[in-house]
Amino acid sequence: MSKTAMVRARVEPDLKTHAETVFSRLGLNATQAITMFYKQVELRDGLPFDVVVPTATTRRAFEDSEAGRNLVVCEDADDMFRKLGL
Repeated sequence: MSKTAMVRARVEPDLKTHAETVFSRLGLNATQAITMFYKQVELRDGLPFDVVVPTATTRRAFEDSEAGRNLVVCEDADDMFRKLGL
């Protein structure tokens, strides 16, 4: 019986690069990160995070953010809290 099995997946090159940069900062390679993900799926008997469909409002906020529209720019945390009225 083989001790390993092959997993193949296609992902966008930028996503792969960014994810592997994060893995590296955590001291992991892609194989270790994928193994951890699979182990968490096994332990939880499901995905290890919530999967939700964004509401129309959330989708608009994502689109606006990506397009640079309707952004509130804050100088620092104090400025952000001030603008939020907190």
